[in-house]
Amino acid sequence: MGDYKLHILAEKENVEKALSNLKDVMGREEKSIVELAAIGTFLHNIYNGIENILKQILKANDVLIPKSDTWHKDLLNLSVSLGVISEGLSD
Repeated sequence: MGDYKLHILAEKENVEKALSNLKDVMGREEKSIVELAAIGTFLHNIYNGIENILKQILKANDVLIPKSDTWHKDLLNLSVSLGVISEGLSD
């Protein structure tokens, strides 16, 4: 299995853990300040994990991700243009 596939699987596992933790915390009626901070952390980890997966896929296809202030948007646009994700998902 290629190195990038191992990275993708590891990121997927991390995203799934963060989603599970987020679900647990969101199910609580009242949330403490620590739990609210955890929600932000879980959302951040999910978003970063998805970005890392997209970067690995593009890297495996020899696509360079521009280094700019808009690289997050560029990453999504490149992923759509290469058919990695749909335009609807990107939106």
